[in-house]
Amino acid sequence: MSGAVLVAIAASIGNLLQGWDNATIAGAVLYIKKEFSLETQPLIEGLIVAMSLIGATVITTFSGAVADAVGRRPLLIASSVLYFVSGLVMLWAPNVYVLLLARLIDGFGIGLAVTLVPLYISETAPTDIRGLLNTLPQFSGSGGMFLSYCMVFTMSLMPLISRQATSVEGKEIAAPHGSIMGGVGRSSSMQGGEAVSSMGIGGGWQLAWKWTEREGADGQKEGGFQRIYLHEEGVSGDRRGSILSMPGGDIPPGGEYIQAAALVSQPALYSKDLIEQQLAGPAMVHPSEAVAKGTKWAELFEPGVKHALFVGIGLQILQQFAGINGVLYYTPQILEQAGVGVLLSNIGLSSSSASILISALTTLLMLPSIGIAMRLMDMSGRRFLLLSTIPVLIVALAVLVLVNVLDVGTMVHAALSTISVIVYFCFFVMGFGPIPNILCAEIFPTSVRGICIAICALTFWIGDIIVTYTLPVMLNAIGLAGVFGIYAVVCILAFVFVYMKVPETKGMPLEVITEFFSVGAKQGKEATD
Repeated sequence: MSGAVLVAIAASIGNLLQGWDNATIAGAVLYIKKEFSLETQPLIEGLIVAMSLIGATVITTFSGAVADAVGRRPLLIASSVLYFVSGLVMLWAPNVYVLLLARLIDGFGIGLAVTLVPLYISETAPTDIRGLLNTLPQFSGSGGMFLSYCMVFTMSLMPLISRQATSVEGKEIAAPHGSIMGGVGRSSSMQGGEAVSSMGIGGGWQLAWKWTEREGADGQKEGGFQRIYLHEEGVSGDRRGSILSMPGGDIPPGGEYIQAAALVSQPALYSKDLIEQQLAGPAMVHPSEAVAKGTKWAELFEPGVKHALFVGIGLQILQQFAGINGVLYYTPQILEQAGVGVLLSNIGLSSSSASILISALTTLLMLPSIGIAMRLMDMSGRRFLLLSTIPVLIVALAVLVLVNVLDVGTMVHAALSTISVIVYFCFFVMGFGPIPNILCAEIFPTSVRGICIAICALTFWIGDIIVTYTLPVMLNAIGLAGVFGIYAVVCILAFVFVYMKVPETKGMPLEVITEFFSVGAKQGKEATD
């Protein structure tokens, strides 16, 4: 059990760095504009922020097929290297064009981490704590944001130190403060990559292992990583190859082996035995044909796969258009209207420092909420958490609409706005934040899991870009109340979608989940025929 936890912690380092990056650039852009004289070039300023989104979208397009072909481990290590390189380039960046290149490389690392970390954790985690471990990326990302906001806030209080002076040919040159913010701490990404390798994603814990639990001789449960072997007709179990080596590899005599279905439309052999062993979730198990030929694109049109893709893509679209980025973007403005910004300014903080501190405090409040979600994910279930938290999001957004439409008085407006924003954030990270990625890592069959998750991740990034860049247009057209009203309507649609289409997956082996989607798709097809 502890081995699976260490693997999950190591893998989620990439999400911590993603959260660090998101918060760092939010604070650094205030100084990057001054450093590179971008006050009159809002397009370049926006491009600096958006370049990582572009990089993540581009790399996600290819990551699924590559992950199915070469494995998850090499791409996770590549993600760490990309984080490290982008940090060095960002720290050095002598001009805005080099900074844009660094942000693009950073986006490549983010895209790989967001796509593959939930997938890897699901494939190695014990069934009874798979939801908890798959919530770690959300916790790590929010923790990274909080730590980064603390650093940015501290640096914003030191104007005399914020610009590092160096001497070149007798001239004093100020090093870009924003670049320093972007680069500080990024050297830890390579240490994170080494931790990933040493703690399980490299070396001995290869892709052909899965966690299994069974009752020992003393009546106590015993668990551990078990090697998975390929199915070969007419060949005894102890002579079958694993997915680490094609048939004929070095396999311990008498070793146990497991076979899982390649397609969601095929029944998993020995599924009864798998359930009795309390199977914890498979690694990337392929028949020998799938290993040799890679992903078969025709398998995406299997009824069960199409059903699972509909659920996964639908959740990602609804998550983005539920307004998390809009509320995040306008948190300082909303809270400033509520009087919080003025209060902090009265104690000696500049408006920039006040807005950064507000964001840090908001992020801090999200951490215990994620902790509650981690506790409930495998107790109450994914579906239950979604159906319980989405109505709270609807109420919070509705309150934000009302206080911006009605004249409720300054004090009431301040109190309701502040409470609504905090409630929205806390309940979002308990449900709609981590669960779409958790479900997407659970519902797809092994042979196409990488490409299917990449499709869902691509949907995530495209939705992120659309929401981010349509927000100013919508604000000019319908105002803040109109935008939050649309987000509330999307949350209502999300509740209906989850209630009608999203099954509960807690405590179920991944093989059983994929069979569930296959059976459901076939029954639906037979009902329509």
